[in-house]
Amino acid sequence: MSRMTPAPEELETAATLAPLGRFDPRGIQPPTLEPSDVSYVIEDTAVGRMLLARNAAGALVASTFVPSPDVEATVLTRLSLKVSPRILRQPRELDEARRQLEEFLAGRLHAFTLPTDLALASDFQRVVLPRLASAVTYGHRATYGELARLVERPSAARAVGAALGANPLCVVLPCHRVVASNGALTGYAGGLEAKRFLLDLEAREVG
Repeated sequence: MSRMTPAPEELETAATLAPLGRFDPRGIQPPTLEPSDVSYVIEDTAVGRMLLARNAAGALVASTFVPSPDVEATVLTRLSLKVSPRILRQPRELDEARRQLEEFLAGRLHAFTLPTDLALASDFQRVVLPRLASAVTYGHRATYGELARLVERPSAARAVGAALGANPLCVVLPCHRVVASNGALTGYAGGLEAKRFLLDLEAREVG
């Protein structure tokens, strides 16, 4: 049986193939990601699993507890609706936020210097949260009633509690520093153990 001769087009195709050789990872270029409007990362911290996100301008728009994939999906949906659907998981974009959070939870940082954007907050939260951050400093506590009076809504202690319970910037805007009128720890998005950890940390550092 005579050997079939490859057609000219087959020879041309074969000539363009690179010869097989040893795999060299140095020749592989990392993918270039398109710019996104929202970059986020999931971080395992001393107080629980958190999602950190920043907008295109570099401002932090979320530092929120995401104990399960369902909660994570809910937060990403809110970011998509309130900020932009162009969301990418890009840890490197959150390096500074991650560093400051780690330093804070280790007791080496007492105040965040991150720019923030309350894009996920309600109108009432936009009143309550900045006032909280400026008035209730590291190592100090306030009650819901005291914070209500600070925002000139003395009868709105319950509304203040609801606003803090849905804080999109946990730890960075320190809703953990607000307690019941009798000093008891009440609901916190990260759980009472996380709240106790944060309050004990601050008390120890300023004590």
